[in-house]
Amino acid sequence: MEITRIFDCNAETCVYNKNKRCHTPGINIGDDVPCCDTFMAGSRKAGFDDISGGVGSCKVDSCSFNRSLECSASGIHMSVVGNEVDCQTYRKK
Repeated sequence: MEITRIFDCNAETCVYNKNKRCHTPGINIGDDVPCCDTFMAGSRKAGFDDISGGVGSCKVDSCSFNRSLECSASGIHMSVVGNEVDCQTYRKK
């Protein structure tokens, strides 16, 4: 199984976000809601330009793509919703 890629993310205030793309090897998707636990706000950018972000783990039991705490979607879209950055690919079982 390959790591699930993050196609895009509009959380431009995140240190790992450059040009609406995630540049950390793996994010974690939160517990009860499909939010990005790896999100960190800041003006100083981090991550690696040559890395396209992926999903390191998914702790959302109610998601149909969750297989043994790993994401089985072909790729995900992340978007700011209120005060969180949520997985827009989330589908309830």
